[in-house]
Amino acid sequence: MKGVYFLIFLISCICLSISTTTNGMLERLQHPAKSDGSLSFLVVGDWGRKGAYNQSRVALQMGRIGETMNIDFVISTGDNFYNDGLTSVNDSAFQQSFTRIYTAKSLQKQWYNVLGNHDYRGNVEAQLSPVLSKIDGRWLCKRSFIVHSEIAEIFFVDTNPFVTNYFRDPKFDWRGVMPRKSYIATLLKDVESALKNSTAKWKIVVGHHAIRTAGPHGESHLVHTKFLQASDVDLYINGHDHCLQRISTNESRIEFLTSGGGSQAWFGFFDESRVGLKFYYDGQGFMSVNLNPETAEIMFYDVSGKILHKFNVIK
Repeated sequence: MKGVYFLIFLISCICLSISTTTNGMLERLQHPAKSDGSLSFLVVGDWGRKGAYNQSRVALQMGRIGETMNIDFVISTGDNFYNDGLTSVNDSAFQQSFTRIYTAKSLQKQWYNVLGNHDYRGNVEAQLSPVLSKIDGRWLCKRSFIVHSEIAEIFFVDTNPFVTNYFRDPKFDWRGVMPRKSYIATLLKDVESALKNSTAKWKIVVGHHAIRTAGPHGESHLVHTKFLQASDVDLYINGHDHCLQRISTNESRIEFLTSGGGSQAWFGFFDESRVGLKFYYDGQGFMSVNLNPETAEIMFYDVSGKILHKFNVIK
């Protein structure tokens, strides 16, 4: 989708991560690592369909894998509620698509959520509201923020304001983002500062849209990853394309990972010739990340919990 135009601007200026207000200063949250210094979490995206399109089956397997790994938290890559986000903090879709679906004991951990384009077609303020955290204490959704966990810093960014085409859709809720130019300028400044000053062993950036993809939403001329690379970013994780995917090229040490298989999938086509494509699965599923000081172990699972692809990143 040419709507990923924001990435040309976003990446070439500095690309991804974080800012919550036009006043600058990215909010930093603390999440402790395990006693041995390791950290493990699951990643799922594009899921909120009240259990339909195998969302419930994916949730079941997430619970099983989450217990095996003793995960510390869960990351959502956006499009949390289809088709048009939430209408309000009282929208029953919140419990129907989240609380009543991800019921496994291992998933009763903090969920760190970013917004997707479908979330913006509803009431964005509802998803950002602390009221939802009172309804379900696992829920934490902010526009852009940092999670610091000793061994790693995870930079969450709301990529939606960079997509020019979205501003032509009257359904999108841009409260808190306008005026757009100053919002983006502040965001980019904060990103640059946060990544440059981070001394974390592992640096991970999470956004809804893809920088590298072979999926049907496509990518634009995304060749300017120099800033992310210079900032020693290890992983860029996104959703948006309803698939599981890994792209890794010689031009960059960054692993580009897609976890957008939380519910509806099976688009039926992708670019098999995409340079650097190491793995692509068109169906439902999720991924896991296990970090220790020397190695990141990453796995992709299908709807039955089968491991489809796994690899290690060595520090």
